[in-house]
Amino acid sequence: MLAGIEVFNRNNVFQKDPTPPSPQSPLPRPNQINCDRSHRFYDLCTINGPTVLDPVNSTLYLSAPTNSTTVEKIRPYPRKWEKPIMAGIQEFTLISNSKSPLCQAQHKLPAIVFSAAGYTGNFFHDFNDGFIPLFITVNSVFPDNQDFILVISQAQNWWISKYGDLLHTYSKHPVIIPENETSTHCFPSATLGLISHGFMTIDPKLMPNSQALTHFHAFLDKAYNHGQNHPWKSNPPKPRARLVLATRNGGVGRVISNQNEVKHLAEEIGFDVIIFEPIPQTPLQQAYALINSSHAMVGVHGAGLTHSLFLRPGVVFMQVVPIGADWLAEVCFANSARAMGLEYLEYRIGAEESSLIDKYGKNSLLIKDPATFRGQNWSSAIMDIYLKEQNVKIDLIRFREYLKEAYKKAKEFMEKEGVR
Repeated sequence: MLAGIEVFNRNNVFQKDPTPPSPQSPLPRPNQINCDRSHRFYDLCTINGPTVLDPVNSTLYLSAPTNSTTVEKIRPYPRKWEKPIMAGIQEFTLISNSKSPLCQAQHKLPAIVFSAAGYTGNFFHDFNDGFIPLFITVNSVFPDNQDFILVISQAQNWWISKYGDLLHTYSKHPVIIPENETSTHCFPSATLGLISHGFMTIDPKLMPNSQALTHFHAFLDKAYNHGQNHPWKSNPPKPRARLVLATRNGGVGRVISNQNEVKHLAEEIGFDVIIFEPIPQTPLQQAYALINSSHAMVGVHGAGLTHSLFLRPGVVFMQVVPIGADWLAEVCFANSARAMGLEYLEYRIGAEESSLIDKYGKNSLLIKDPATFRGQNWSSAIMDIYLKEQNVKIDLIRFREYLKEAYKKAKEFMEKEGVR
């Protein structure tokens, strides 16, 4: 067993699921294979009938007679417009009216099948392309909270371990990783693919029970808020507002070169400042306890700001936006912050605060008009310039006013919540 989650292994064959299945919602077309390919972000296929998964050849068989023969293929990852990325996603074949292999591991619950390849491993993409779409899919396919089994293709052991608590909150049953299996697995039905509503978003109008990003935050709280490591529960409440300063190391770009001065400025204004530099090995329960107990979070645009999903509604979240990253800052974190009810602030740096001015000059189109410079094509070369070459030296005089506003809102939140 990996930390926090059990993974199915071939020694479990013929073992029954520990609990009986919940009643399944009526399916409109039983014993059918259906694929919806009308969306830009994703394809979604369903097998509405008894299903046999042969993991050796990545094929799922509808093991019931139908009126027609169907063969469909799907790469179950919600970035189908990115062909280079999709080429690395394991393709599954769905077949009806073909002799299916014998069942070796029988499950009484339906399966949800998706891939943990692609951009998986980047903290932002783990949520944007994985856990948020999985939340949407689960609540769309099973709006009555039906139980199910996760079949996660191309999942690495470290990834399963890192997100064990979260995966176990989706489904308490062992995760099946097809690449680790040689035995066939049988399910009453299967859904392949993940539904995405766009970048870091859940559209309540598209959800059966009108769930929104606030519901996903509550789901995260269920996974990670175990009543431990919260400062206000283990120590007397502190009168000073806690600010988490999310930082980046020197090898990835968008580093705050005068971070110590920024920290001292925030402390001068009244914050208790906690430096947070997340790494892949950072335990998520520990990160959740830190972020969820803070009153403000500040950081330069980057994957680490995905931790803003851990903030309580009403908490201050300030995104420092580098030159050329306006659109990314909006779709990745600004929209989600507003949707979660955070007090969102945005500090857009000036040319003199960017390290790019030293390399390209203040009169460069790259500096003066990034939108014109990059045009309609956000290529990897352009991304490298704005996201990897650029560091930030914050103007402390201008930034002071933003921090003062953040402090004011943080204190208002503390008063409302009873100084927590």
